[in-house]
This record gives sequence, structure tokens and C-alpha cells, in this order.
Amino acid sequence: MMQYPQISIPHRSQHLWRYTPWKRIHPTKVTEMPSSDSIEFSSGQDSKMDDSDEIARSFIHSISTSCKKVILKDETLELDLRCSGHICSGELNIESSGKSTIIIRLSGDAGWTGLRIHGTVEGKLSMATINDLSKDGHFLRCEDWDVGRDSELEFATLSAGGFLNKSDLRVDLTNKGAQIRAGIASNGYASRHDDHHVEIKHSIGHTDSSLMMHASCGDSSHSVGTGLLTICEGADGSDAGQVFRNLLLSEKSRAEAIPELEVLADDVKAAHGAASAPIDANQIHYLSSRGLSPDESSALIVEGFLMDAFRDIKNEEVVSAIRTRLLVHLECLMNG
Repeated sequence: MMQYPQISIPHRSQHLWRYTPWKRIHPTKVTEMPSSDSIEFSSGQDSKMDDSDEIARSFIHSISTSCKKVILKDETLELDLRCSGHICSGELNIESSGKSTIIIRLSGDAGWTGLRIHGTVEGKLSMATINDLSKDGHFLRCEDWDVGRDSELEFATLSAGGFLNKSDLRVDLTNKGAQIRAGIASNGYASRHDDHHVEIKHSIGHTDSSLMMHASCGDSSHSVGTGLLTICEGADGSDAGQVFRNLLLSEKSRAEAIPELEVLADDVKAAHGAASAPIDANQIHYLSSRGLSPDESSALIVEGFLMDAFRDIKNEEVVSAIRTRLLVHLECLMNG
């Protein structure tokens, strides 16, 4: 039995839904259960995923007709997700062991896309997710990750597509020695809305996490970054931090950065920070004096700012894939 119809619509007092309420991201009236086309996965075997009592995950589960699994073991996989139709959705299980890399690229002209991912990591997994969806589409993304003992997840996201985007990303560190390093870069233009919510939970001690999100906001775009970092009682020896930085390129752009800490253990390291600032006019002047146009100067500054979100990502394939797509994206924006 589907759980979604029985789940109450979340109130906007919850910071998860404060800036992008459920009624706004839902593709139709919330009382309706629309039909959905399937995301086309370039590889993967048929799989299943359990329902959820969380509304976004349950909704994607309820309308999705396809679920794929990819199993990685000391290998690199480039996974293309093609999204088309009025409403398009799918679920993906990722099982990784050894030292593996996965690069996921979402593309297509779907009016609304829903993607739910559940991943388990044993060993080290480096992952890039590139949102290259049509600029007028809506995108809902939910992810849940389990990181094994003495295992490591490198998590990099470039969000450059879609008109209205909502991401809910959660990692539960339940095994000693587990680590996650996450970098998120979001580029805002026109009236694009991009909302990232990240929860990292240290359920046990001697676990490490770091999160860095950089958002550039031009025109009348809006970026939202909320992070909930929880260190549970008894999780001594944990080391955690999160930083949100926003670069405002116009007077009409907006950016929200809300890092939150809930620390219930004593012997831990925990830090958080947030900052927003306009683009530096002196940098524009310096680059313009060396032959670059104002648009080229701004694009170069944005590139450096967004790529700095991945300073802690060690996998060169992941960083290269992100940089290549970002450069193409910025060039397309400049050429109109």
C-alpha cells in the first residue's frame, strides 16, 4: 500500500520546506497522483526500493515505474540519466565497494523530474552529480547514504539546470571511521530557484564530515542552502564542519544560508559558517584592464568561486567532470 496519500503536507515552519514548500515542488495538485514516464538509465539492473514515511521520497516511490541498481567494485562508471515527458521519475540503488567512482549526469527536457537515490559505501566512493536539465524544468532530488566502517564518501554536485530545484540529501554515519566530504556548487541565473537541504548525522563517534556549498546568484535568481549537522550523544571523537558561501552578482538576486548544529557529545570538533557578498568590483576592473569583457570577467570569477567548493574533493576524475561541464555552462550563458 502506498504511504504517500496518508502523509500530511509538511508545514513551512519546518526548515526543510520553508523556502520551497511541498505544494510548490509537487508537479500537480497535491491531492492528485499523476502518472510518470521513467528516467532512462544508461546502465543498471532492475531493482526495488522500500517506501518511505518522508513525503518527497514516498511520492517519488509511488509514481516511479522503474528502479535500477548499479554495483561498483574498484571501477569507474559514467551514468547518464535521460529525463523526458511531462513528468519523469525513477529510483536508483548504488552499492559500492573497493575504490570506485561514479559520474551521474541528468539531462533532458522533462517538465518535472523526480530522482530518489539510496547508496551504500564499503571502501571509498567518489561521486559527481551534474544537474544539466532543461532550464525551464522542475527537479526534486532525494538521497540517503550509508557509509561503512572505515569507509569514505566523496560527494560533489554541480547544479546548473532546471528552473525550480529542490534537493534533500542525508547521510547517517553509523560506523566508526566513516567519513564524508561533500562539495556543492550552484549557479543561479534568470529567475532560477535552487534549494539544497543537507543533513549529516554522526550516530557514532570517531566519524568525520565536511560540507562546503558555494552558490553564485545572478539576475533575480534565488539560492537556498540549509544544513543540519547532528552529533549524537556518545559520539565522542567526531570531527564535523559545514560552510555556506554565496556570491551575489546582481541587486535582485537572493541567497539564504542556514547552517545548524546539534551537538550532544562533549569531546568533538564542530564548526559552521555562512557568508554572502557581492562580486568584487576591483576584480572585474583588474580583469577588464587585461582585455576581458565584463561578462568574461564575471564568468571567470564565478568559475573560480564555484570550483572552490570542491577543494576537499581528491578524485581528479570527479573534479575534471565538474569543471568541464561548468565551463560549457558558463560559455552558453555568455553567448545567450
